[in-house]
Amino acid sequence: MSTATYVRFFEEFGIEDVPLVGGKNASLGEMFQKLSGQGVRVPHGFAITAQAYRYMLDKAGAWDRLHAELDELDPTDVAALARKGKLAREIVYGAGLPDDLAAEILDAYRKLQREYGEDVSLAVRSSATAEDLPTASFAGQQDSYLNIKGEESLLDTCRRCFASLFTDRAIHYRVDQGFDHFKVSLSIGVMKMVRSDISSSGVMFSIDTESGFRDAVFVTGAYGLGENVVQGAVDPDEFYVHKPTFLAGHRAVLRRLIGDKAVKMIFVEGQTKYTTRNIPTPKADRARFCLTDEDVLELAGYACTIEAHYGRPMDMEWAKDGLDGKLYIVQARPETVASQHSATALETYVLEGRGEILTEGRSVGEKIASGAVKRIENPTHLSEFKPGQVLVADTTTPDWEPVMKIAAAIITNRGGRTC
Repeated sequence: MSTATYVRFFEEFGIEDVPLVGGKNASLGEMFQKLSGQGVRVPHGFAITAQAYRYMLDKAGAWDRLHAELDELDPTDVAALARKGKLAREIVYGAGLPDDLAAEILDAYRKLQREYGEDVSLAVRSSATAEDLPTASFAGQQDSYLNIKGEESLLDTCRRCFASLFTDRAIHYRVDQGFDHFKVSLSIGVMKMVRSDISSSGVMFSIDTESGFRDAVFVTGAYGLGENVVQGAVDPDEFYVHKPTFLAGHRAVLRRLIGDKAVKMIFVEGQTKYTTRNIPTPKADRARFCLTDEDVLELAGYACTIEAHYGRPMDMEWAKDGLDGKLYIVQARPETVASQHSATALETYVLEGRGEILTEGRSVGEKIASGAVKRIENPTHLSEFKPGQVLVADTTTPDWEPVMKIAAAIITNRGGRTC
């Protein structure tokens, strides 16, 4: 057992430790301890606890300044939200890491170096204490950083991760879900980076996200690091596996749909501020699936094992390492949308009028909406959006959350159906 005050390795905590390490880390620790023996691969790592976040702000005397910015905030005022969110992030980042906390983080980093080699690359992920709950996922609301190397880079990334508890989207989402900003803390997960930059990665669900059908595993994936699929920046490949048939020993991929996969995220070496970048996916790769059927079936097995352990439909992130060729689970949380649908009720929508079809695409769900079109080129123009308009954009990310809630409909050029 660790003697550290503010750092715990994955083998030292589980799903009951959400108040200590947040939802994302608690799930990683749970799977590392309980499911590794059942064949589910989870990279090793450690958590910087939520207690460390509070200790950092206590030492800096930052709480009163945060209250001054956030106590009277109107989340519907997009411009004020952006201004106050920026100030809150500056307060947290400027607090700095106390020397004893920084020393514990570096001691844990050196342990991972001894396990994986001195040049080990790290994924540094936020894990809020009000996160990955059965009814509110908080997915993508705080920031995560990939391909982090070196002691100073790791410490600076931890400060940026703590500050991301106050991204505009996270502030808005907490208000929307009824969470008090000052009762939510941030833990940080630091784990070995899976080298999916030279392979593929994606998201999968132990439920069909369109219909809520619970007997399917739905796998999505694209080349490169998984952030593009998670953020909805690419059209991924899609695969379906029927769970009862799979569990009965009949291993088959029922359906495949090839995605455009226009870009892939890779590592950038030799920089500190930007550690990843997107490049065009080679044409030959775009024309073929990013996973073999064997890979899809292995992931389906992971999904069934994880769902059986947690006892509910799950939303999981996977990554394939291009060096060892193995598949890893890097996150698992309760699925919070399709699983909330009624199993005994079916809603259908009918378009009664007819008109000229200007464009077509792939729909998410079956609802029908109308409204004035508002095209937004980048997030700096979000304050121009009015409730009830139809949002048109190249793509969206979690940063757009404040206006996605008030849009009648959303149309994008690219992005998967699950984001």
